[in-house]
Amino acid sequence: MRSNRSSLFAFTLLILASILGLGASLFVGRYPVSPFSLSLQTEPLAYRLVFSLRLPRILTAFILGAALSASGMVMQTLFRNPLVEPGFLGVSQGAAFGAALAILTLNASPLWIQLSAAFFALLGLLFSYLLAKYLRYGGWVLRMVLAGIAVSALFASGVGLLKYMADPLTQLPEITFWLLGGLWGTRWQSLLAILPAVLPSLLVLYLTRWRLNVLSLSDGTAFSLGTAPARERTILLVLAVTSAAPVISVAGMIGWVGLIIPHLARRFFGANTQYALPAAMLIGGIFTLLCDNLARTLLAGEIPLGIITSLIGALVFAFLMTTQQLKINR
Repeated sequence: MRSNRSSLFAFTLLILASILGLGASLFVGRYPVSPFSLSLQTEPLAYRLVFSLRLPRILTAFILGAALSASGMVMQTLFRNPLVEPGFLGVSQGAAFGAALAILTLNASPLWIQLSAAFFALLGLLFSYLLAKYLRYGGWVLRMVLAGIAVSALFASGVGLLKYMADPLTQLPEITFWLLGGLWGTRWQSLLAILPAVLPSLLVLYLTRWRLNVLSLSDGTAFSLGTAPARERTILLVLAVTSAAPVISVAGMIGWVGLIIPHLARRFFGANTQYALPAAMLIGGIFTLLCDNLARTLLAGEIPLGIITSLIGALVFAFLMTTQQLKINR
């Protein structure tokens, strides 16, 4: 268990790293803008590039990482399963189905793609919850796991069917690139559209993070400590999905962030979610920001963000699995 002083020092370092990462990312890209030059004041193109294109993108990348990491931490803790991530309850596959449906029927309008993806992501959670209520096998946690697997499979088959029906010259490439994930089309409108849902959800999760420790216990123990386990778990799961669904609708399928970052947070800050949850938000934001910088600078053409996060996340996960047993608070 880390002491309060060491935890405070570590959080200070994470906050400073976040600020430095956000600031440095403004000057990273194909059009290099030196922070020591006056080009932003003398070149209108450079000014528009930094404040109209890069700034909303890097802020969205940071919020994307924070939301996916917080959602992953909540789900891993509530399900007492270190291999759970935000798409576990049909959320990611539901968003993919919604985006593919909008591309096929609504002429690939970015606004409608985002709205449709967010709607079907939340619909995936609703279907999982309703199916779990009617299952008669195991406890509530196991029923939600089984329902999430079934709903994800249904939406995945729907995505496959929509890809089969799509125009191979126009609609199919659009669906494929959305599924790969990326922030190349992010503007201020996209960022402002997700903030009303994401920020309040993350704030409530942060303020109630200590209750995750109690809800990770068995139902009988949690009830004896003054909680209503089923109701409170449902509320926290809804908040986790509400924070993840809007960013997924904007960025597409971004894998491994919600899976690997909670493990890193628990490794450095322990299983106590009072410290691990905010740490996961900061580490996730920094990680996704760095991956996005790599995605837009490594090659002449931009690499989909989902490829970068999956590559680095898988390597980090393999390292953690081979060096230390992954545990969560029980």
